[in-house]
Amino acid sequence: MPVIAVLALDGAPGHHLTAPGLTFATAARHHHPVAYEVRVCAGPGFVGTGGPAPFALDTPWGMEGLADADTVLLPGHENFRSAPPPGVVDALLSAAARGARVGAVGTGTFTLAATGLLDGRRAATSRRHTRELARLHPRIDVDPEGAAVADGPFHSAAGVLGGVDLCLHLITLDHGEAVAIETERQLFLHLHPEPGDGDGLAPEAASRPARDAPAQSGPRAPQDAAAEFAYNAVTPPGSSLEPVTRWMEANLHHPLSLDDIAEQAQLGVRSLTRRFRAETGLTPLQYLLRMRIQHAQRLLERTDDPVARIAAHSGLGTPANLRHHFQRSTGTSPTVYRTAFRALVSGLTWPERPGQP
Repeated sequence: MPVIAVLALDGAPGHHLTAPGLTFATAARHHHPVAYEVRVCAGPGFVGTGGPAPFALDTPWGMEGLADADTVLLPGHENFRSAPPPGVVDALLSAAARGARVGAVGTGTFTLAATGLLDGRRAATSRRHTRELARLHPRIDVDPEGAAVADGPFHSAAGVLGGVDLCLHLITLDHGEAVAIETERQLFLHLHPEPGDGDGLAPEAASRPARDAPAQSGPRAPQDAAAEFAYNAVTPPGSSLEPVTRWMEANLHHPLSLDDIAEQAQLGVRSLTRRFRAETGLTPLQYLLRMRIQHAQRLLERTDDPVARIAAHSGLGTPANLRHHFQRSTGTSPTVYRTAFRALVSGLTWPERPGQP
């Protein structure tokens, strides 16, 4: 399991320390093959977090937690213009020498820059500190936008919402864009179902547009319903299912039966089902239904298409059928989802206050 070590230096904003755990845990919770171990490691001289609501930190990890980490993350912190605390530079140089990734969030880039590892490379920091970083470290090509930047094994970003932008960037590198997009959606909209709160659809409902759903749903199946949306429709990198899932995605607007999918995969129905369950945690038709919902989500997020057109394009048939499946899988309606997502995206960043790391 890949280890993510978050180095807490004194005065680090609390959300810089909690955001990585939340983001990587969300990715793992909603995607069957994804797994991470996140360690918050107290650096030399760490006393507590910075404002506006400082708190103490009790962690079993100190600098030794970096020794075998696959990725080391440097949050922002107080006194970032000063030389790093003793031992920090050596630990970062050792991590880079053994091939670990090193990421910096916001003013954490100043600490990484102090090692010399960013000389001759591109890097990012919080927008209001870009000119200062360029002045103090003229050999670094500073991205003025603060977008997530990768240059070799070194990654940096402005630190939106405590570094969620950088964490999603790393998840993209590890597991692909689809996993990162779905992680972002789950993280910000909190639409994941609780255990046991599944869809309860009969298996054939995923294979064809259903009739208009009634206003009140009936009782839910106990175990199949719980599994219905336990995982998102994402196959592991290099999965043997990738060819058939790409075909399914390209044909969502057509009625697809279990036999159609098995024929495309050149497998028997039972073999296909076993392989889907082993690699995705879902049956083929559960996976197909989840693909249809995810496609509807993307259309709601990125287009102004009416619900009727989205229902047709996603293969869910009618607006009523789309609303029925969407409500049961996400807990909200398509219209509310579209409004909420766009409001969150438009307000994702805010002006930094003077004195923030």
